[in-house]
Amino acid sequence: MKLRRLLALCCGLALSACAAAPTAPAGAVRVAPDLTLTLPPPASLGRSLEATQLVTAHYGDQTYLFEGHFRADRRHLLLEGLDSMGRKAMTIDWSPEGIHADTAPWLPRQLRPENMLADMVMLYWPPQTVRAALAASGGRLRVEKHRRVISDAKGPVIEARYSGDDPWNGRLVYRNLAWGYRLEIQSVETAP
Repeated sequence: MKLRRLLALCCGLALSACAAAPTAPAGAVRVAPDLTLTLPPPASLGRSLEATQLVTAHYGDQTYLFEGHFRADRRHLLLEGLDSMGRKAMTIDWSPEGIHADTAPWLPRQLRPENMLADMVMLYWPPQTVRAALAASGGRLRVEKHRRVISDAKGPVIEARYSGDDPWNGRLVYRNLAWGYRLEIQSVETAP
């Protein structure tokens, strides 16, 4: 039930963002009202790994919790999301052939797997890849010790703070300043 509300909230944010700005070009995902990210190939992560994540999402006075399982190799990426009862909510398989999503019938149809993948790219991909993915819309990435800040022409719109040097093992806080939500993600790499 809580996962449904979170996904509905995410859909609402995505839909309101699309209503406020023109549609992003093909291959680009709107990550803030005036900023898009062009999804790089999944292999641009540059490594193979498996990780389990516990995600706590905050929007206004609402808080939601869900579990994610992430698996990437040199060719593709697989992301599975579970609700708080352990039911599979969605599977996203991203390969050079495209993005294929399988969602539970109780999830909103407007849920966009591309937005989840864009968030993953901004949080975990190498900085040079993120910079190239933001370049078409004028976005900039600043990397500091344990912190990433993404800005558009007006200033910072996304910030991520990491608890240590390895984002796949530890806690991070992701804030979308433009759309007013925060994610706290605890990750454990389960296989290199």
